[in-house]
Amino acid sequence: MTATAVRSARNRTALHPYSFRALVTALLVLLAAPQAAYADRSGDFDYYVLALSWSPTYCERAGRKADPLQCRASKPYRFIVHGLWPQYERGYPDFCDTGARSRLDAGTVGTILDIMPSRGLASHQWIKHGSCSGLDPQAYFALTRRAFEAVRIPAAFRSVAKTERTSATAVETAFRLANPGLRDNAIAVSCEAGRLSEVRICLTRDLRFRSCPFVDRNGCRSAGLTVPPPR
Repeated sequence: MTATAVRSARNRTALHPYSFRALVTALLVLLAAPQAAYADRSGDFDYYVLALSWSPTYCERAGRKADPLQCRASKPYRFIVHGLWPQYERGYPDFCDTGARSRLDAGTVGTILDIMPSRGLASHQWIKHGSCSGLDPQAYFALTRRAFEAVRIPAAFRSVAKTERTSATAVETAFRLANPGLRDNAIAVSCEAGRLSEVRICLTRDLRFRSCPFVDRNGCRSAGLTVPPPR
């Protein structure tokens, strides 16, 4: 239960002090809040998902609103890091309370911009996902880099120069062939309006490939995907 929801419930109770429904709502909020706080305890998770975003799809979709650092770079980006996400076997924690360790400075953000080329994205990823890793910002982004370097990008995606047609299965196969030990239930493709959006790879806490049925079953199954080129 979010702090906003708690305040909202309290406000409803204040407006209707003798409302039985308002009283019940407030009690439910108080009962749910400790459980939510426990579920999102920093460092309490099962594995990571490394989300690799196909940058040209984002830039094409965002248009004029796209982050210029990512979409107007002199050397166009292909796969970039969207994030390194702590996961439960089903679902995931987010926006964990890390206290003083939650402070993210510009210098730390600068260390990740070559593979996550957006200050806003880096800040958001730390607040929503990194805060649940049990690490401080410096260690979290260092681990993100190690995760990115542990995955080999297939040659076909390092040389895309024109719009290509493929399938979700073909994308998964290309990554598995380029990364021995990566099984078909440890990777999921994400698509958006018929375009390749992301590849999500499941890793243990020490960055080895591992199965993740929950992530895999929610992947894109499209037999016809467009892969836009960098511009």
